[in-house]
Amino acid sequence: MFIRVYLWLQFCIAAIALAAAPPLAHAQTAWPSKPVRIVAPSAAGSAADNVARIVAPQLSERIGQPVVVEARPGAGTILGAEIVAKSPPDGHTLLVGLPGLAINPSIYKSLPYELKDFAPITQAVQQPNLVVVHPSLPVRTAKELIALAKARPGELAYASGGVGASSHLTIELFMLMSGTKMLHVPYKGPVPGLIDLVAGRVQLMATSTSTALPQVRNGRLRALGVTTAKRAAGLPDIPTVAETGLPGYESVTWFGFMAPAATPKEIVARLNKEIVAMLVQPDIKERFAREGAEVVAGTPEEFGAYVRAEAAKWAKVVKAAGIKPE
Repeated sequence: MFIRVYLWLQFCIAAIALAAAPPLAHAQTAWPSKPVRIVAPSAAGSAADNVARIVAPQLSERIGQPVVVEARPGAGTILGAEIVAKSPPDGHTLLVGLPGLAINPSIYKSLPYELKDFAPITQAVQQPNLVVVHPSLPVRTAKELIALAKARPGELAYASGGVGASSHLTIELFMLMSGTKMLHVPYKGPVPGLIDLVAGRVQLMATSTSTALPQVRNGRLRALGVTTAKRAAGLPDIPTVAETGLPGYESVTWFGFMAPAATPKEIVARLNKEIVAMLVQPDIKERFAREGAEVVAGTPEEFGAYVRAEAAKWAKVVKAAGIKPE
């Protein structure tokens, strides 16, 4: 009798403990359990911030939780990237990946993260940079800009979103291919640089179409050309830099979504599914096209391979140009 009572008590204790313990399978799949944060590692109003804000509302509807966009500029995208790399890998903090992520390892000897610290989710869009000048600069084509830069070596000042930013490397590639020399003026993100360009404090800039187009359309800046090999489908009237004076020139700005590296694969897969489904909707594709951007939605593996290829490409430009950190 005693033994039966003892065994019954042990069974009850085990049952109570089992009921109190969080079910493992549920814990692994109960995502999201709180609001999701998307960190854009550049200033509010920048192209990365814009991509995040287009994606956020529909992603929120799909996952049933608020999706908050947080612009964290600084140190050439390093600050925002570090925040995500060191966040809990639970799928609740995401990064808008952009070219600076692939460029910085070639410039900085010591970074607070490595590319392997991020889990690719999907590439979102690609878009050309737009080479724009202040209207006071007497040039209308890449050929005329090259001629003026050669006539005034080191005098023309170009803005960028920071050392190693896409806006920086795009002009460095231009100078390498054209044999010109211009003065680099880095800012903490593309928007402050664009403000100074509109004010006439610098003479030119290469920045994303979504950032520059409003100022071109209102006449405050003049567009010389897009930096892709072909004209942007959404901007057919703007020629390429290659066709107006620098054959073979190409520089693409890309944006995608990443999570901390140890994020469970099932969460990465769910994020990929939801973001890709949203990106390929006709209204979203049209919205990006109006800004000169093309939707590129794929697998995590495809995005990871693309980022590695970009890192290798820009490492050659950094070396050739002798770019050093500030």
